[in-house]
Amino acid sequence: MKIVLTGFMGAGKSATGKILARQLNLEFIDTDCIIEDKAGQSIKKIFQLRGEPFFRSLEKEVVGEVARKTAWLFF
Repeated sequence: MKIVLTGFMGAGKSATGKILARQLNLEFIDTDCIIEDKAGQSIKKIFQLRGEPFFRSLEKEVVGEVARKTAWLFF
């Protein structure tokens, strides 16, 4: 089973995703954390210093990596 949560910042995707993953016995993957690790800076800093196009490119790359996993839940 694969579930993707999308929405605006601050909409509650992380909180909802963690609960849903626990209830469905799925791994919860926070793509924002992966993006921050890859970039070596916070999402806020990425937007400030590198801009939205860079963030979206990195986000697309990370989502592709996560999508290749067998069972996942991410936002």
